[in-house]
Amino acid sequence: MTVAPRTARPRRWTLRRTLVVGTSVLVALAFVIMSVATIVALRSFAFDRLDQQVRESLSFVAGSSRFDAGSRPPAGGSGGPAPRIGSLQAVVAADGTVERSGYTRSDGTEVALTDDQVARLTTAIATDRQPSSVDLGGDLGTFRVAGAQRDGTTVFAGESEADVSATTSALTVILAAVGAVVLVAAILGLSLFVRRSLRPLERVADVAQRVSTLSLDAGSVDIADRVEPPDTDPATEVGRVGASLNDLLAHVQRSLDARQYSEEQLRRFIADASHELRTPLASIRGYAQLSLGEDAPMTPTQARSFDRIESEAQRMASLVDDLLLLARLDAGQPLRRDEVELTLLAVDAVSDAQASATTHEWRLDVSEDLIEVTGDENRLRQVVANLLRNAQTHTPAGTRVTLSLARDGADAVLSVTDTGPGIDPAVAERLFDRFARADDARNRDEGSTGLGLSIAQAIVTAHGGSITVDSVPGRTVFEVRLPA
Repeated sequence: MTVAPRTARPRRWTLRRTLVVGTSVLVALAFVIMSVATIVALRSFAFDRLDQQVRESLSFVAGSSRFDAGSRPPAGGSGGPAPRIGSLQAVVAADGTVERSGYTRSDGTEVALTDDQVARLTTAIATDRQPSSVDLGGDLGTFRVAGAQRDGTTVFAGESEADVSATTSALTVILAAVGAVVLVAAILGLSLFVRRSLRPLERVADVAQRVSTLSLDAGSVDIADRVEPPDTDPATEVGRVGASLNDLLAHVQRSLDARQYSEEQLRRFIADASHELRTPLASIRGYAQLSLGEDAPMTPTQARSFDRIESEAQRMASLVDDLLLLARLDAGQPLRRDEVELTLLAVDAVSDAQASATTHEWRLDVSEDLIEVTGDENRLRQVVANLLRNAQTHTPAGTRVTLSLARDGADAVLSVTDTGPGIDPAVAERLFDRFARADDARNRDEGSTGLGLSIAQAIVTAHGGSITVDSVPGRTVFEVRLPA
C-alpha cells in the first residue's frame, strides 16, 4: 500500500508570538508545579504535626501507667489540663459500653459524641496508635484519629482536620491569585522583551522583502538596499543573517552588472552587425538582379544559382532587419506615439492575408465602434501581420483564422484564433523565445526564422501591453492587450 507523503502545515504564528506563548506556557507550567509541590509539602507537614498532636493526646487520654492498671482515664473536669479546641476523646469498654466521649468546640465547651459517631470510630480506626482520617459527619466533619487498646478497653483521641484544610485552601487561593498576576506580568514583559530583541531581525526581513519586489529579470538593476551595520554583528545570530544577506545582495548585484554588461555588448554587436550587413546584402541582391536582368546567355545552372542568390539574400536581409529591430527595442529605443485606429488596421491586415494566402479561410470580427490606441502604427501593423503569418505558416490549408478586436475595460483586445492542430504544451512555454522552433507542434515552413512572435512580444511590451497564447487541439488563440 502506498502511503501519501505528509504535507507540512503552513506556519500561521509569527516567531514573536511563538516565543511569547511558548515561554508563557513554560512559566505557567513551572508555577503550577511549584504551587502543587508547595501545597503538597505544606499539607504533609501539617498532617505530620497533627498526627504528633493526636499521639500526644492519645497518650494523655490513655494515661499509660493508670491505663496499664486498668483504671479509667480522667475526665475533663478531674483537675487535669483542659483539652485543646477541636480535639476529640472517647473511651469504649470491652463490652462496647461508651464510658466517656467528647468533642471540644471552638468556645471551649465539650459535647458528647453520638452513638453513630462512636460506631464509626470503632469501625474505621485501628488500635495500633497510627492516626488515620475518618469522617464523623454532622457538624464535626473529618478528624485525624488514633486508637489504642489494652485489657479490653479502647481509647480514641483525635484532632479536627478543619485547620489543615482551611490552611491549604487559603494557600491554594493565594498561590492561584499570585500566579495569575505573575503570569500576566510575565506575558507583558516577555512581549516587550521579545519585540525589542526581534527588531534587528525585522529590519533584516524588511530589507529582504524590499529586494524581493525588485524586477531582476531584465534591464539595468541597482540593488541599493543593504542591512545597516548595527544589524550585521557576526557575534550575534541576527548579525550573521544580516551580514550573509549583505554578501548575497552584493554577489547578486555583481552578477546583474555582469549580465547587463554582457547583454549590452551582445545587443551592440547584433545592432552593429545587422547594420553593417545591410549594405553587402543589398549589393548582393542588386548584382543578382542585374545579372538576371541582362539578356546574356546563361546555362540553366547559372540562372538558377542567381535566382537562389537573390532569394536567399532577400531572406537574409529580412532576418537582419528583424535582428536590428529587436536590438533597438531591447535598447529601449522610443517608439512613435500617434493615435492609431486598430479597427482600420485589422481590416487592412485581413485583406492583405486574403490576397497573399488563398489556401486559408480568413475572417474578421470587430465592433462597429472605432478603437484607438496610442503607439507606433507601423510597428502595430507588424504585430498583427506576424500573428496572421504565424497562423498561416503553422496550420494546414483550409484552416479558419479569425481576427477579433474588442474593448475590455481600459484595454483594447486584439486576438487571432485559428482552428489548426494546436501547440504542444512543451513548446508553448518557449513560444516567444527568439529562434523558437515549433516543428513538433505545427507544420512549419522552412522559410520561418523563429523571430516573428518574439518581435511581436517586444513591440507589444514597448507599448505597455501584453501578449498571451492559449492553445488546445482545434483552437489556438493569441491575445494582445493594449492600453486603449
